[in-house]
Amino acid sequence: MKVTFPYMGTTVVYKKLLEMLGHDVILPPKPTRKTIDIGVKYSPEFACFPLKVIMGSYFEAIQKGAEVIVTSGGNGPCRAGFYERVHQRILESEGHDIDFIVFDSMFRDPQTFYRNIERLRDGTPWHKVLKSLLLIYDMIGKLDHLEKEVQRIRAYEKNRGETTRIWEAIQKDFDQAYTSHTMKSAFKKGKEKLQSIPVKHVDKEDCIKIGIVGEIYVVMEDSINMKMEQLLNSLGAEVERSQYLSQWVTYNMLPKWINWTHEKAVLKKGEPYIPILIGGHAKQSVGQIVDYGQRDFDGVVHLMPFGCLPELVSQSIVPKISEDYNIPVLTISLDEQTGIANNQTRVEAFLDLVRGKRKQRLNKEEKMVGKKPESYCTSG
Repeated sequence: MKVTFPYMGTTVVYKKLLEMLGHDVILPPKPTRKTIDIGVKYSPEFACFPLKVIMGSYFEAIQKGAEVIVTSGGNGPCRAGFYERVHQRILESEGHDIDFIVFDSMFRDPQTFYRNIERLRDGTPWHKVLKSLLLIYDMIGKLDHLEKEVQRIRAYEKNRGETTRIWEAIQKDFDQAYTSHTMKSAFKKGKEKLQSIPVKHVDKEDCIKIGIVGEIYVVMEDSINMKMEQLLNSLGAEVERSQYLSQWVTYNMLPKWINWTHEKAVLKKGEPYIPILIGGHAKQSVGQIVDYGQRDFDGVVHLMPFGCLPELVSQSIVPKISEDYNIPVLTISLDEQTGIANNQTRVEAFLDLVRGKRKQRLNKEEKMVGKKPESYCTSG
């Protein structure tokens, strides 16, 4: 089958899994202004931003020859659970007879999940399917580990852009790895490359950590969030996202009775503010801000698609959490009309505020302890 999928984050993972199951993978182009314009043209005006971007991505993939779309589903109040229906009807109205394979939680509907696996494996022996899944799961974890290093080191790189170039090369190395041995080799090589990047010597008072929370698509896909991670890193801030693919997969693969993942802990931290699941990643966003506050992060950037009801609810609760945990939060709404220059100015001003608060806190600690904080460098 000629298979494609929504473009989100480290796409080499999805591409490799489908290739290992014997499919002809049509890699969707990374979303651009053209992708967004196509999606906006064919999508309902009131639809949320991710639906529009993914719609445009599907049209571009179909133009390249895609016949089947593999995607994830959803449940609850969030409209993401209806994406597949809306996308399919729009494509049919434009003359595209395309098949969808939609994966939802295996615990919510085991029969449908199993049927989708059967369709996707398309005759591939089960032992090979299991081997491929285990290899890809290992790959996801290794890539997420390296990406977290990228989000830390890039804030202090001496040669601007070097970390990003190395990260792109690392992903290409993983794309060529088809065995556990070559995967380990790519991981080791990637760590060595990142550790070799020259970094600046930074005083502790200038070392700030920013968390990024919000709806999973706009958090993980940098082509539609103004490259927020790179922007924050370029302004000297370490970054950590609330969503990583390995965490999402682990949380959704484990049954409730043994599910003690980070995401479950985050959901529990959000319960005092949102006691029920209201769809999307609203409760995770709230819980993650609490988590960042408890871990002494200096600030949080909250990304939300314009018109996203779950994130609008979480936005209304953010001021209370910010006050309770003394952590500044900047909310940025994203859609096709987003002004990059305006939001970049807001981010720069936010980091000035964060640095000011950090210096005040360190000065207060210095007076209490009676000595100046030691200098800090992230080269280790």
